[in-house]
Amino acid sequence: MTAESVDLYVVRNEVDPAYGYHCDALATRFPDAEEVDFVAGERIPLDEANAVVLSGSSVSVYESDSRPWIAEQERLVHELVDREIPTLGVCFGHQVVNVALGGTVEEVGTTATLTEATLADDPLFDDVDPVVVSLHGDMVTETGTGMEIIASADHARVFGTRHKTAPMWTVQFHPEITASHRDNLVDDFGWDPEQFSFEDVTAGRIFENFAELAVEATP
Repeated sequence: MTAESVDLYVVRNEVDPAYGYHCDALATRFPDAEEVDFVAGERIPLDEANAVVLSGSSVSVYESDSRPWIAEQERLVHELVDREIPTLGVCFGHQVVNVALGGTVEEVGTTATLTEATLADDPLFDDVDPVVVSLHGDMVTETGTGMEIIASADHARVFGTRHKTAPMWTVQFHPEITASHRDNLVDDFGWDPEQFSFEDVTAGRIFENFAELAVEATP
């Protein structure tokens, strides 16, 4: 089996079309994947799914009282764990996974810049350099049950997690964002001048690594 033959679903969690470019960038990393607009009510056919990617969002996971789809996605996380479907959560996806499994997320103020992370020796991070795109206003402060920390940064102790038994990984940073998005980042988030260079960013390799991990986990 190859990455192209895996039935992979990219879950779009953005509510504001003006910020949809990060979901678009994520989807382009998996050209053979099926996109699912979770906010609009679309859902994953779990009996058909071999792998799932949960995108970022401009909303917060603790807004579930006013956004019922967030609670639905938390239930999805439990299904993904129970079925052992390979899953990658990005930013909001990282947070919703940990909250669904009993962790906590808190508002910490916007960080919008390139950051140097400490990455564990994990196959998700093979050939990934430590400089990554940090773009978030919330942060996981306590990991969910079964999740262990695999990435950290000076401003974020829980910068990436992995489930101890299920094939589930999450990252707070944005591997899909590149230098081509800089104008959007400046206009939308007040992007801080970079201490590092986008030339140092190889985090997009994470998507290739995840696709390979999904193949290995698929019968």
